[in-house]
Amino acid sequence: MYTSRLWTMRQYAGFGTAEETNVRFRHLLARGQTGLSTAFDLPTQMGYDSDHVMATGEVGRVGVAIDTVDDLKLLFRDIPLDQVSTSMTINATAAVLLAMYVVAGEEQGVAPTALAGTVQNDVLKEYIARGTYIYPARPSLRLVAEVFRYVADEGMNFNPISISGYHMREAGATAAQEIGFTLSNGLEYVRLAETAGVPVNVLGPRLSFFFASHNNLFEEAAKFRAARRLWARLLRERHGADDNACRLRFHTQTGGVTLQARQPLNNVVRVTVQALAAVLGGTQSLHTNGYDEALALPSSESATLALRTQQVLAYESGMADAVDPLAGSVYVESLTDRLEAEARALVEQVDALGGSAAAIERGFFQEAIADSAWQQQQAVESGEQVVVGVNKFVDEAPPPVMPMPDYSALEQRQRERLAQARASRDNAAVQVALRELGEAAAGDAPLMPLILDAVRARATVGEISDVLRQAWGTYSA
Repeated sequence: MYTSRLWTMRQYAGFGTAEETNVRFRHLLARGQTGLSTAFDLPTQMGYDSDHVMATGEVGRVGVAIDTVDDLKLLFRDIPLDQVSTSMTINATAAVLLAMYVVAGEEQGVAPTALAGTVQNDVLKEYIARGTYIYPARPSLRLVAEVFRYVADEGMNFNPISISGYHMREAGATAAQEIGFTLSNGLEYVRLAETAGVPVNVLGPRLSFFFASHNNLFEEAAKFRAARRLWARLLRERHGADDNACRLRFHTQTGGVTLQARQPLNNVVRVTVQALAAVLGGTQSLHTNGYDEALALPSSESATLALRTQQVLAYESGMADAVDPLAGSVYVESLTDRLEAEARALVEQVDALGGSAAAIERGFFQEAIADSAWQQQQAVESGEQVVVGVNKFVDEAPPPVMPMPDYSALEQRQRERLAQARASRDNAAVQVALRELGEAAAGDAPLMPLILDAVRARATVGEISDVLRQAWGTYSA
């Protein structure tokens, strides 16, 4: 653990255009961040170009707008892709963004084998808690498997999925549900990979997980310990996996839903407690939220302070001097045992329904999370669960008002760039690449090579997604 290597300090960032996000990336790298984590805007996540009617008012609002591979190249301008590890929070369009990252690397002179990072690519949790799905579940899982196969075949040092409990926890799942539901999804992906010809001992070392860290210090640390232990047991019992495949490697983000708009400086303390829990639980990678994120996108000041929080823990607290420093605590070990048992029971419930995909179709995850979210909200409103500055120790000062950027001007600039990109490319080559992709999607031919060809021809995220929409249709909850 940290006695030989610290966790990766990977601050999540993305706003507006590629140029503006590139400035934030380089700002964080200059201050000691050790990995990039990219937030994409909703149109990019949903497979719409910035000039699509569905993108109106959303371009650049919750992440960076990416329409073509040239946008992605601009995003990483002056950042050598063979010297940085990049995480991309992208799911329904994950195969397209990974292809763009590979092509951006090629055009920097960096081979796919020299690229490092993670693409989230966890579509199951989109149906459960997050909502940025496009296609029905079965073709969506085909795209997930395409990424698995491509990364394995190319020998990439890239995690082809980040199996995410974070969003379920943010939606109201309990700690035990976060473990149980996440690992159930993980088992579904292992089965999917094996069907696609990628054995567990090849895929396992490239799997990564993504958890939330909330305010109950000891429960959260025990949650991470229980998740690691249960995953190893499940993979050994069910797939005969080797030790390397059984290691649960995970990224943690402090709890966005725990941040409060009232008395926002209190969030500095919340984030510190949550980061401490993640480190005590053995995280491999960590993002700490800015204290002002309940009000707006984090300022440069709050993002730097969030990074400094990790650096203080790493270099001043002594946290890196021991492996699993809570081991042997009667309280923590009992919490770990309880959470593992509760999570295993949930995995078995999902198994009885036919696995995660079948359980999603029956609404099992969604109903369970909705019930626990309701109970948590009732506890806050009754005062049983204290939220400092909100239902106890309240003052009368209103929340600060944060300045808002001019999104309309930002959207117009991105649309103009997209129009220029379409005018300057070889449109005949784009149409050939898209037609070949559509024919493959309608059948069962491999898709990643054809997505790469379309990206190289400068097809857009929306154009590639539209071809797949035409072949597969869309999903409605």
